[in-house]
Amino acid sequence: MTAENAFDPRLPERALPGTPLRLTELGFGAASLGNLYRETSDADARAAVDRAWERGIRYFDTAPHYGLGLSERRLGAALADRPRSEYVLSTKVGRLLVPNEHPEGQDPDFVVPDTLRRQWDFSRDGILRSIEQSLERLGTDHVDIVYAHDPDQFDEKAAWQAAETLTELRDQGVIGARGVGTNDAGQLAALFEADAIDVAMLAGRYTLLEREAALPALEAAVAAGKAVVAVAVFNSGLLATDRPAPDARYDYGPVPPELRARTEALAELCEAHGVTLPQAAIAFPLAHPAVVNVTLGMRTADQVDRNADLYGAAVPPELWAALPLRPE
Repeated sequence: MTAENAFDPRLPERALPGTPLRLTELGFGAASLGNLYRETSDADARAAVDRAWERGIRYFDTAPHYGLGLSERRLGAALADRPRSEYVLSTKVGRLLVPNEHPEGQDPDFVVPDTLRRQWDFSRDGILRSIEQSLERLGTDHVDIVYAHDPDQFDEKAAWQAAETLTELRDQGVIGARGVGTNDAGQLAALFEADAIDVAMLAGRYTLLEREAALPALEAAVAAGKAVVAVAVFNSGLLATDRPAPDARYDYGPVPPELRARTEALAELCEAHGVTLPQAAIAFPLAHPAVVNVTLGMRTADQVDRNADLYGAAVPPELWAALPLRPE
């Protein structure tokens, strides 16, 4: 090792069991690069990815859904000069982008023209077309992980249907791992037990505020030698500040009074252990042996710095033993 590269900023990594992949414990979620809810400039998007690299993040996640392809294009452009072997890249299938015959001007959730529309398609042909389109937008010859995106929102059999194709692609060496991205843990245990997926990206279901419903899936992952990537660990923002903000949201909606009170109590418990609520929110999932990564949304370089600093805080394990169970 030369003096020039003696310092490696790469964050600690965890192996994705059964695959050659290793993910940094903190990942870059690129939904905001697709102008989620508000516009992100090209400069801010590029600066966010550059700062993530500087802070040692080497796992980047995107999807066609995010900005009708804009997130993939921006992420691919920002990573174009980085050695492809030095980072892990994931995208998703199930929402195929097709021409919009009846555009109204703007997509409802992403600030982009609605010249394209999303078409549910978990068929083999749809998955192959989606991956081909993603590779073109990303400007790369392969993605490492492909997730079936919210299959439970389309059909109860969609995850299993997608898994067949993704398994074929993994076995052929086209992709490194096959997975499901979802905010519903209901099917995950069965998918793990059947060796249908290698990894699940689970949104908002294993957090300081929500734990019990996800435990069967996490336990099945450990038993089967599989893994979980935890996302939406702030539950739409309620856990993102030291104390719940007046305008905080929970799962994209208003915060019920009981939940706000419970979050205040959690904040006090965290403070008693010398950490903040968002520091604990990031560290909590990583304390489970099934979880290999926490991926956070990052819109700007400043957000990257904040998230990396929160992740880097030392959280005493005694805090987890002190957490109250969620009321039934």
